[in-house]
Amino acid sequence: MRISFAEGRPSAPHALAIPLAPATLGGDALMALPEQLRELGRAAATASRFDGETGAIVEFFGDMGDGIRRLLLVGVGNKADFERAGAALTAKLLTSGESRLVIDISGSGASAPGEAAVAIGFGAFLRGWRHDAYRTKLDAKQRPSLEEVIIVGGGDDAAELWASREAVAEGVMFTRELITEPANIIYPQSFVERCKPLEKLGVEIEVLGRDAMATLGMGALLGVAQGSVREPQLLIMRWDGTNGAEPPIALVGKGVTFDTGGISIKPAAGMEDMKWDMGGAGAVAGTMKALALRKAKAHVVGICGLVENMPDGNAQRPGDVVTSMSGQTIEVINTDAEGRLVLCDALTWVQKTYSPKTIIDLATLTGAMIISLGFEYGGIFSNDDDLAAQLVAAGNSVGEKLWRMPLGDPYDKLIDSPIADMKNVGPREGGSITAAQFLKRFVDAGVRWAHLDIAGMVWASKPGATWDKGATGYGVRLLDKFIADKIETR
Repeated sequence: MRISFAEGRPSAPHALAIPLAPATLGGDALMALPEQLRELGRAAATASRFDGETGAIVEFFGDMGDGIRRLLLVGVGNKADFERAGAALTAKLLTSGESRLVIDISGSGASAPGEAAVAIGFGAFLRGWRHDAYRTKLDAKQRPSLEEVIIVGGGDDAAELWASREAVAEGVMFTRELITEPANIIYPQSFVERCKPLEKLGVEIEVLGRDAMATLGMGALLGVAQGSVREPQLLIMRWDGTNGAEPPIALVGKGVTFDTGGISIKPAAGMEDMKWDMGGAGAVAGTMKALALRKAKAHVVGICGLVENMPDGNAQRPGDVVTSMSGQTIEVINTDAEGRLVLCDALTWVQKTYSPKTIIDLATLTGAMIISLGFEYGGIFSNDDDLAAQLVAAGNSVGEKLWRMPLGDPYDKLIDSPIADMKNVGPREGGSITAAQFLKRFVDAGVRWAHLDIAGMVWASKPGATWDKGATGYGVRLLDKFIADKIETR
């Protein structure tokens, strides 16, 4: 879908949408319509009980002087949420048969028309993403028809503002692509291949295979992978928009491209969903793409620990003891608690290699997080109050919410092992917390660290504001906002 900005409406056929806030329903709100259609628009709004609430749409048809046209009123609400309004329009028209939508914001009362125009375009763009690669028998009425969205009334700066927002959207959609692909298509090596084109954007890429990781002593990560015929990979992506002037921050993602649970095998029902157990790595890859596309003035290293967790005659067993790259030993109680084993070696590697002062890891780590927070918030654990507050604020500002969860010595004691330095799981109670405590043991003194458990956020069973059912792309906007606000040099 193409997004563009214009001073006036085109003469070519199009549907016309007019964003409205509750306060603008009267007066000149419908001045974008010919006089003979304004009363029709008001009557349609009244009949539909339309109050300008966010994302609500009224649809009617009228003669604009050059033929009958589809007309829509869309609410932006009292908070002027143009992003959700744009997304609602795409959801309404994506398969409607319309190929071109014009959104005229000139009568919306927006205090910053350029920002409003970009926000409505951003929402429309994100909501238009679909993955139809394997759907060979789609009925014509099910196929997307909307090809272009033109936003009128945004002023001279809208197109310039759009460049950075489009970059973030491209990162979100890259993450969705990686998460949506089935596990026979995306596995450790093919995940790396999908990321290789980032080199053309200026991202430096390095890959460590099984032998290199064995030499480094990554026994925790390799233990997870040993039951699969797919070779594990440690993918390193570096974007330096500071020309070496700033030390890097590190983003570390769990990339279990399929998780059977290993010998501690999961129930069959719903196991197909475990293709998205690499959602943390997907978010890291999408963030790196967004940063490179918008030429962010930041130094960021993205690490993806990529493995497949399978049961076979060589698979890791419950009760095995592995030695991590840090030298700490781990008693593997449950092979389905594999993500933390992948992350701990990735955390050690990035600290030994780049000495970052700030690390953020993202992982679909525990089902217990969904029990705690449902599908509304990701959980955040941190050893630094300022970092936690900054990430929560970034998430709130872009609609990717986080909720602070506790850490503490009483929880840490729950993963002590009688035969090794630690167990990879504690008791059923506080499962997300003990998982975070496990990771905390691999963070060096003086390093700011935050762990984002996003198990309930990367995949949606029903449509959301800016996504359809399926992969949400959660994490990219949050990380990009945090880096833009707190890390980038000015």
